[in-house]
Amino acid sequence: MSHEDTPAIDVRALGKVAVLMGGSSAEREVSLMSGGGVLQALRARGVDAHAFDPSQTDLSELRHGGYARCFIALHGRHGEDGTVQGALELLGIPYTGPGVMASSIAMDKIMTKRIWRFEGLPTPDWRLVSSAAETAQALQALGTPMIVKPSREGSTIGLTKVTSPGQCEQAYLLASRYDPEVLCEEFIEGDETTCPVLGQGADAHALPVIRIVAPAGNYDYQNKYFTDVTQYHCPSGLPEAEEREIQRLVVEAFRTLQCRGWARADIMIRASDRKPFLLEINTSPGMTGHSLVPMSARASGVSYEALCLRILASASLDGLQGHAGTGATVQTSPTGTPGAA
Repeated sequence: MSHEDTPAIDVRALGKVAVLMGGSSAEREVSLMSGGGVLQALRARGVDAHAFDPSQTDLSELRHGGYARCFIALHGRHGEDGTVQGALELLGIPYTGPGVMASSIAMDKIMTKRIWRFEGLPTPDWRLVSSAAETAQALQALGTPMIVKPSREGSTIGLTKVTSPGQCEQAYLLASRYDPEVLCEEFIEGDETTCPVLGQGADAHALPVIRIVAPAGNYDYQNKYFTDVTQYHCPSGLPEAEEREIQRLVVEAFRTLQCRGWARADIMIRASDRKPFLLEINTSPGMTGHSLVPMSARASGVSYEALCLRILASASLDGLQGHAGTGATVQTSPTGTPGAA
């Protein structure tokens, strides 16, 4: 067991904790699984943790209930897009994960890619489209296969891998059901990997890389959460130099968006030249039995319970920034009842 498994965290100082789960997004079902796991883990470590579903109870009840901090286990819209983060800022209740701006940008795949490209970070070429005809034009520009997906959804919801012009209309219609902004993206053929990042600023560090091998390359919603046919390799089995480069890249991507606390970036390694490409960054990653951040943490000697506790201890507010690293955030976060905030 790593020394990281038993960080010096005063559980009582964390106060009363709300685990935000469920919500109203297309990923509600997965969020309930994530939140249930987190709740059980925190309680096992002695945290005064309670389930809180924002779609059932108004967020203002967090203040009335005397909650000192929130563990955000929400996924998708109104969970990791900056909206609930903004509400918690107004309530003065520290929360896990990146702040308002980073969460909002990371949820929007197109804005994320624009920033990464401006900063010189590799990401697949793309087009923003608003019709089936523009989707067909994007296919001509980007080539086949091409990925068509909503700009602001997660868990591969609404995603289609287009291999012929005849599929463009159906792919666009599916994606546009979830978001008026539809992203057409160059498909990178090669190894699919993901890598979590913990910490903040200069103290941000990557956990071990996971290599994902899905049946027929189909890493969809069903195979992500509800089947056991997808293979996850951690250690990744990649050459050490490739693993280190991916870790360097994801930390840079994390810092570029000014993320804090934790996140998980998805990277494709192009088979032809082994070049890595950033696809997206998830600022409220899954914490289910199938989830990848806990898997990567275990490979570095950090148990699921210890991971949940470390993430919770890093809870902060945008107004408390300037304290590099999660350790500082533990010391500076308000731990009393938020009513005084």
